[in-house]
Order: sequence, then C-alpha cells, then structure tokens
Amino acid sequence: MENPLLDFSGLPRFDEIRPEHITPAITQLLERCRKVVAELEKPAVEVTWDGFVTPLDDCTEQLSRAWGIVGHLCAVVDTPELRAAYNENIPAVTAFWTSLSQNLALFEKYKAIRQVPSFDALPPARKRVVENTLRDFRLGGAELPDEKKKAYADIQEKTASLSTRFAENVLDATNHFELLVTDRKDLAGLPEDVCQMARSAAEAEQKDGWKFTLHFPSYLPVMQYADNRDLRERMYRASCTRASELGENPDWDNTQIIQDLLKLRKQEAGLLGYRNFAEVSLVPKMADTPEEVIAFLEKLAKRARPSAEKDWAELKAFASGELGLDDMQAWDLAYVSEKLRQKRYAFSEQEVKQYFPENKVIDGLFGLVSKLYGITIKPDQAPVWHKDVKFFRIEKEGRLVGQFYMDLYARKGKRGGAWMDDARSRRMTANGLQTPVAYLNCNFSAPMMKDGVLQPSLFRHDEVQTLFHEFGHGMHHLMTQVDDLGVSGISGVEWDAVELPSQFMENFCWEWDVVQGMSSHVQTGEALPRSLFDKMMAAKNYQSGMGMLRQVEFALVDMHLHYDYNPEGTQSAREVLDDIRRQFAVNIPPSFNRFLNAFSHIFAGGYSAGYYSYKWAEVLSADVYSAFEEAAEKEGTAVSPSMGAKLVAEILSRGGSRPAIESFEAFRGRRPTIDALLRHSGLAS
Repeated sequence: MENPLLDFSGLPRFDEIRPEHITPAITQLLERCRKVVAELEKPAVEVTWDGFVTPLDDCTEQLSRAWGIVGHLCAVVDTPELRAAYNENIPAVTAFWTSLSQNLALFEKYKAIRQVPSFDALPPARKRVVENTLRDFRLGGAELPDEKKKAYADIQEKTASLSTRFAENVLDATNHFELLVTDRKDLAGLPEDVCQMARSAAEAEQKDGWKFTLHFPSYLPVMQYADNRDLRERMYRASCTRASELGENPDWDNTQIIQDLLKLRKQEAGLLGYRNFAEVSLVPKMADTPEEVIAFLEKLAKRARPSAEKDWAELKAFASGELGLDDMQAWDLAYVSEKLRQKRYAFSEQEVKQYFPENKVIDGLFGLVSKLYGITIKPDQAPVWHKDVKFFRIEKEGRLVGQFYMDLYARKGKRGGAWMDDARSRRMTANGLQTPVAYLNCNFSAPMMKDGVLQPSLFRHDEVQTLFHEFGHGMHHLMTQVDDLGVSGISGVEWDAVELPSQFMENFCWEWDVVQGMSSHVQTGEALPRSLFDKMMAAKNYQSGMGMLRQVEFALVDMHLHYDYNPEGTQSAREVLDDIRRQFAVNIPPSFNRFLNAFSHIFAGGYSAGYYSYKWAEVLSADVYSAFEEAAEKEGTAVSPSMGAKLVAEILSRGGSRPAIESFEAFRGRRPTIDALLRHSGLAS
C-alpha cells in the first residue's frame, strides 16, 4: 500500500497517515533529495533557472511538505507514537538541511546565476530568491572551513532536538495538571458556561465535581471571575511554574535547556563571525542592529510608562478600597482588573461573549474579507486530523485562489496558543499552478451539550481578535500572486514584517459596522447593542500602558538574552528577566514565577532575538490601517474595497518578492511613523 506521506498529488491524506508511515517516508524523501543534489553538484556549462533551481525546489518542497505534515500533527494531535517518530527523524532532517545550506557546489551555482548578465532580465521575484539564497548560504556556514562546518552542523542538530524537547515539556506540563473542585461553593463568581464546561470535563473521565486545566479556555475564566482566592492562587502557581524545577515533574524542567540553547546560539554566532546571536537573527530582518531594536523598545516603554503607572495605581487603590485586598498578589490581577472594568465601564467580558457565537463570527469574518478583497469563501471537502476541523476554499471570479483548514478548539494533545502555518505554497509547476493551502489553529472553547442541546462555542472579544489575527496571516499566505517558491506567500518576508497583515486585521474588530455583522446574541439573536459597543470602545485601551510594557518586557529579555548575556557566566537567564522587570515593569511577579520556562516563542517557535517583531510590525500595521481610516472619512466605512484592492496589490500579493519596506511605501506613499500605533493604543500625547 502506498505511503500517504509520499502522495503529493493533492491535499494531505490526514485520515490515513499513521506514525509508522513517518520514518519510511522521510527516509525515502531524504534519499531522493540527496540524489538530486548529487546531480546538481556536477559541473555545468551554463546554470539556468529551469535546469538548476526548479529541480532543487521540486525535491526539497516534497520533503518540506511531508515533514511539515508530521510537525503539524505533533502540534495538534500529539501522541507518544507520533512524538517518538518525529524525534527519531529530527537528526536526519536537520542534518540534510544543514548540509544543503553548506553545499559549496550549490552555493557557487547560485553565484553563477547572480553574476551572469542575464540576471538583470530575471523577474524581480526570482532575483529576490537568488539574493536571499546567497544570504542564507552564508548564514548556513557555506563559507566555513570543513572543521567548523562540522561544528556548525552539530549545533544545528542539538538546537533542533532541544527546541523540540522544550515544546514537549511545556505541552506535557500543561496537559498533566488538573484541579478537581468538589464543592460548588468554591466556584462562586464563575460564569455558568464555564462551570458547565468544567463539569463536562469531569464527567468525560467519570469523575465527580468540576475539572479545571491550564488550557486557556479553562484557566483564564478562573483567574478573571473566581471569587475563591485560593483557587486562583493554585491555578496561577501551576501555570507560572510549568516546565520548571518548581513544577510537578522534574523531567519536564526546561531550565537547563534554556541555558544550553543560549550557549549553542552564541557558539553558532561565533562560528559565523558575529559577536552574538542577535546579530545573526537580524540579518534577514528589517531592523539592522540589536541596538536599534533595544532603542525602539525602550522608546515605546518610555511612552507607555506614565499610562502604565496610572493603570497600576488605580488597580491597587480599587483592590484595597473596593475589594479589601490590601496585599494584591499576581493571582489577583486579572480578577481585580475585571472587577474594575465592570464598575468603570458597566459591562463584563462575559456579557459581551454572549453576542459572539462561533458561526456568526465566522460568517462575519468571511463577509468582511470577501468585501475587502473581492473573493468568495465556500465550505470544501478534505481529509482532516480531527472531527472538529473544518475546510474551506477561496475563489475569485470563479477561479480557485487557495484553501485552508480551521482547527479552533482547545483539547488535550494540542499545543497552546494560536498560529497559522502553510500546508502548501503557491508555485508554478510543470503541471500548472499549485494553489496555496494554510492551517489556521486556535484554542477556543468547544461547543458543549447543555440539557441535551449542543450549545455553540462563544468567543470573548479578544478571541475574536485572535481569530482575525490568524486569518490575516492566512490571507498573506493565500492571496499571493508570486509563483516562485522561495518568495511566495509568507516565504521570504522579513520576520519583523510578517505580523503586519495579521495585526492589521484585528482593527476591524473595533469597527461598528463589522461588529454588527458578526454578532448575534446566543439566545435572542439580536446584534450587539450600540450602547454596549460604545462601552467596549471606551474600555478599548483599558490598561494599554501596562499591556505595552508587558510586551516590551518580553521583547527586551529576548533581545538581551541573545545580545549581551553570557550563558557561560554566573548570571542566570531568569536574573536577566528580573533586571529588565525592575527597570521597565510596574508590577513585579512573585519570585517563584518561571515565565521563561514556558516562553516557547523564543525557545521553540522561531522568535529567538525576534520577539520585538510584534511591536515593530504593529507600527507598520497601525499605519497601514490608518489609510483605511482615512478612506472611511470619505466612504463612510473602513471596509473599503478600493483600499483592500490596493493592500492586495502592494502587500498581500507580493509575498517576499521585494523588501517589506518597499511594499509598505508602495501602499502608504511614505515611510512608516509611530503615530498611528500610539493613537490606537491611547498613548498619543
């Protein structure tokens, strides 16, 4: 029987793929790639795109797609068997990509393409592919002497294994914890739907009481609404000590992995001739130097500080004066914040949530992008990895643009957070156009039975924003018009610009006509009242100063750990974070907080020395959205098809085919400014 992982004729056969397929498929694909590379290494009179780049792309794309499917399954339906097969193949896959990045024969052939006069006649996208590839060869150690190449390869293999182990430890620690409440009085303050979800979770395991976990839909409501302070503290401690020496299982402690990863990254930088890993990380990004990034972040911190101090003082005064909490602790913050929000703005997130059932939000989202970009989104059919996954197609004027999976609910075996990933990229092949396919993943509450009736999933407004965010990434991947693999969709886009389309989409969650179209009370069917929307708008920048400082804190610790921290020295990574908190935070977490041990973005998620990208790209996205606000003054709505068409033409369709700053300037007609971000955040002077 054919191995389903080796079938590239269409969509992945998720209903057939099993752990035992992984090693045979990856082994075969690696061997196929090595044979192609061996042929391409041979001397050639002339190096052409079709004779060299295309066959290399053909074989490596199949390896990437198959390995991407395996990685995706580990992220969404993790099992011991899947994990074992994935880990078994990491060394061979990493070794292949490292050897490819160091292959001098291939490097010389790309140089040959760059140096011939015909290079100037290549389409801009192909020029960009060549320039990026030459850069990546240098960053991959192609110019190193043989003994250093070996050291570099060892570092890559160790780094890949450690990053995987880091993510697995976080997932295991998250999945393992449960808190079973047996006395209904201990649930005082919790919304009824949250209690029902906890009850269903306990019943599913034939347990009495209410089961709470560290998965976000279970964890956050406890922190926001539970009157029982002891319950909040137990949940908080469990969450912030995950994967640490203070956690439940010493085998899941990420402390040493953090140090080892930082040492390996510093060694990698040294081998490549850089002073630190931050410099390596920034080579393919928009920002030029670590110093520039740190100055940018500290400028944001300075602008946010007065507002954050005011936020913090008000929170403490309210906790003491209204709630009798003279010693407000970390596990009280979300609770006190929600109480103050309700008193100040006369609404709660729970009240808002009733207006955002899943189906109405999805319809509203699809309607928005359909109007903005002139596309149609329809349900489609494909094999899926879980019964809750939905599949859709995008068409424009009757022509297929791309397809995407939506996996929206939290569950055991699925990593936390929300993310978009590419299942397949757009490219022109010998058989015609290959259309792109994306994965859109979130961790929302699943629909549940109540009195024999299936209740729809209800989204908090911030979850609606999360969905719009990931869909923005999806649009970037799916709306591309670039046919060359290396710069199609999100490929080749500078990491600190890749959040632009996603953060841009979040703004529409605050447009009245958009919110009207995607809200419907779960019981009455009425759209969100204007009076409640106005309260939400008044509260939009509630604690935005503290929120800004929190993101700056994360970005600064990431940059400093990869810039001027010595992992061989006496100071620990946690002490670096403590120093930054003392300088920039207005509220300091307790000493037992082990945030870094679950900071998967920078230790397992590709954001190392790049977490600043969220704020960097937010400057760009806010500025881009301000063009839609300007259009709204003339057209009466920010949902402007003319501006949407321009966004597609200058940013979404371009992929990585030109520098992101050129795409921004082509859309906006000028350089970016920080003004719109400060205004949107309520921090403008």
